[in-house]
Amino acid sequence: MLNTILVTIQLFFTVIIGIYFFTQLRYQQSGRNAIESESKRELEKLNRMKEIRLTLPLSEKTRPSELTEIVGQEQGIKALKASLCGPNPQHVIIYGPPGVGKTAAARIILDYAKKNPVSPFGTGANFIETDATTMQFDERNIADPLIGSVHDPIYQGAGAYGQAGIPQPKAGAVTKAHGGVLFIDEIGELHPIQLNRLLKVLEDRKVIFESTYYSSDDKNIPPHIHKIFKDGLPADFRLVGATTRSPEDIPPALRSRCVEIYFKPLGEENIKSICTNASQKGGFELENGCDELISHYAENGRDAVNIVQIAGSVAHSEGRRNIKRCDIEWVIEFGKYSPRIEKKVSDFSEIGVVNGLAVSGHGEGIVMEIEATAVKCDIGKGNMTVTGIIESEELDGRGQRLKRSSTAKNAVENIKTVFKNVYALDLSDYNVHINFPGGMPVDGPSAGISMFSAVYSAITGIPFPKDIAMTGEISIMGKVKPVGGVVSKVEAALKAGVKTVIIPKANCQELFDGMNIDVIGVDSIDEVIKICFDENKIPDIKPSKYASQSFISDLKVNAEGK
Repeated sequence: MLNTILVTIQLFFTVIIGIYFFTQLRYQQSGRNAIESESKRELEKLNRMKEIRLTLPLSEKTRPSELTEIVGQEQGIKALKASLCGPNPQHVIIYGPPGVGKTAAARIILDYAKKNPVSPFGTGANFIETDATTMQFDERNIADPLIGSVHDPIYQGAGAYGQAGIPQPKAGAVTKAHGGVLFIDEIGELHPIQLNRLLKVLEDRKVIFESTYYSSDDKNIPPHIHKIFKDGLPADFRLVGATTRSPEDIPPALRSRCVEIYFKPLGEENIKSICTNASQKGGFELENGCDELISHYAENGRDAVNIVQIAGSVAHSEGRRNIKRCDIEWVIEFGKYSPRIEKKVSDFSEIGVVNGLAVSGHGEGIVMEIEATAVKCDIGKGNMTVTGIIESEELDGRGQRLKRSSTAKNAVENIKTVFKNVYALDLSDYNVHINFPGGMPVDGPSAGISMFSAVYSAITGIPFPKDIAMTGEISIMGKVKPVGGVVSKVEAALKAGVKTVIIPKANCQELFDGMNIDVIGVDSIDEVIKICFDENKIPDIKPSKYASQSFISDLKVNAEGK
């Protein structure tokens, strides 16, 4: 009887358990059917969405597919090829303003490298593109799309590994780029922690992971995960970073590991070429003079293409295929485009007006006028005023506002010392006013010899030659010291119609021999004076209203004493 009862109970529980599992299977099958049905509907929705295609924006149609299509960057492209397409490719940072071809060049360069038989890049080398401004970073180390991270068992979505209590390493962009190129746009915007980890990866060429859930003795952990925690994930790639920041804004630790390449701002001829290409690919015809008008307002290729596209839309709405000048003028007006400043040297020499050379925040050379007046006053009662220098300049790129400060006023004290110690003349006996018309963000002391020459011209009344421009730092001993950005400055002087450029002798290069401009290197301010002013004519000049006859006499006495 007891056995019968036990058998009945056992049968009862067996039936209950069977019913439970059968119900679970039905629910599971029902759930699977529901998921498959939902997935089918979503797939159909995705397929319908893929069939909807808008026309490509003109900016995409005009995007360069060959390095030869990137205009105005011949030197930069040459440097990029030398850095990445040889047997020993280097890490690279490309500097330059927006819309000049930095990203386009980076996308294309790997294909060129693969074609070189001595290049270590294989045919399957990856080009991984990221953007530092949009790359998410979690300081809790839960996720790092750049370097990689570990999905611990408690990580939401850890899957089967998480249920088994196994930490799961996830590869980041550095590992995905293994054997190829990792391109980081706006690399200067990386989070400091990400940047430090990136530098470590560049040194080790691998990514090391750590997790409190990992134990080397845990036999439940798969062998490949043991290997990853032991040896790390490979990350042997070449870094190409692009930035609109200046080199000083990039951490020195990163700069020291990279070749620095500069993409200069586009000139008017480059903009014209981009306009012609954009109109052709957009199916429009530009009226004569439209490309020149656009080149006066477009700062870069992106601006030029946008102007052409909007003007073309206006023409198309009126049933035309030709873009008229009035269309361009309307786009410029409603878009609030500002004209480009193209400096040309004066047609005549002036007293106290000197052509100085500087470099803008984006590395573009510019010719600037430096004015000076000097009026004799009571002994020791004079003062020196400097106006027009922008103390700080804001650079706008991708919504990031960067500031850089001017240090040109530091050269003023050096000028006073040189006049007093070298020429035995005290500027405190004069009211001197130095002005930079239009407001110039002069970076560094490179305006030193220009400011000195302007004051010299103002006091002596000798006009400064209209076709000479100069750059160089002046020391308190009257020496001319080297400065930066000389090549860009010489190119700007050439465009402005300058015939002779005076630079520090230490900055002289063979590169200048191929330019259609006379470049003279000097070591001292005396050499500058001899080139720009004829001291033998000083006693015979007719002083201007700002000239000081006593200064002229002092110069004559000093010259005779020498």
